[in-house]
Amino acid sequence: MLTNEQFTRYVTLYLDTVYRVAFNYIKSAADADDVTQNVFLKLLQERKPFESDAHVKNWLIRVTLNECKNLVRSKWWKHESFEDYAENLSFDNPAQSDLFYAVMALPKKYRVPIYLHYYEEYSTQEIAKILKVSKNTVCTQLRRGRELLRESLQEVDANV
Repeated sequence: MLTNEQFTRYVTLYLDTVYRVAFNYIKSAADADDVTQNVFLKLLQERKPFESDAHVKNWLIRVTLNECKNLVRSKWWKHESFEDYAENLSFDNPAQSDLFYAVMALPKKYRVPIYLHYYEEYSTQEIAKILKVSKNTVCTQLRRGRELLRESLQEVDANV
């Protein structure tokens, strides 16, 4: 079991990562907050020792994805409008905004691997372990996701 100091350290290190993964999966700020809270409660209750900080981070992301899946399967879950939340975001330039919206518009099976690879900097092998799929599946999802992003961003450029 973790000490208070260890738990506080992990919350400080990985709170943003857990929240971003949850938000990326379910596109709801309130639900991402709930998932994040549940994930850290599970961390606090976890009895198995962790080998390293990287092990903790991988464990947190895996638990976050499982919590998101459980939430989406719940009969009580109501999908909120992503656009309402996105209106409150600010970006340094229009390109960042366009990229954010393009990534969030991707289907979940492409959006999550792209987020983990490009934002969290996981390798395809690490993503495969986290998502419990083959490395080839991750490579295919990344390739198809990039293709969809390219098409989407070209449409944005054409409309400008």
